[in-house]
Amino acid sequence: QVQLVESGGGSVEVGGSLRLSCAVSGLPYSGYCMGWFRQGPGKEREGVATIYTDGGNTYYADSAKGRFTISLDNAKNILYLQMDSLKPEDTAMYYCAADLRVPFGLCMSQPSLIRQYWGQGTQVTVSS
Repeated sequence: QVQLVESGGGSVEVGGSLRLSCAVSGLPYSGYCMGWFRQGPGKEREGVATIYTDGGNTYYADSAKGRFTISLDNAKNILYLQMDSLKPEDTAMYYCAADLRVPFGLCMSQPSLIRQYWGQGTQVTVSS
């Protein structure tokens, strides 16, 4: 049974940092696409960052470039999202997701294709 469990959300002031974690179980050791997504109030879901587990290549949305870092600890089976220089517009529910069907090229260019497995989400609130 596949499980993705996010943690690490919370409230932070503008300019602050948070590190989100996603504990992964039931998935292969490598060779698939994972990502972090967010959905703010009244907004569509956005793919923030993706990583291909075989090799560690990453993709970032423009809104995340230079501020967010996605990483994977294969030994612990935990996906991370380090978020720095947070802004009020980063306020959202953040989800991790995985998809064994999305190949490397699409993982690096079309995060919306990641749909197979989802966590329950963790709330991030950035206040000014």
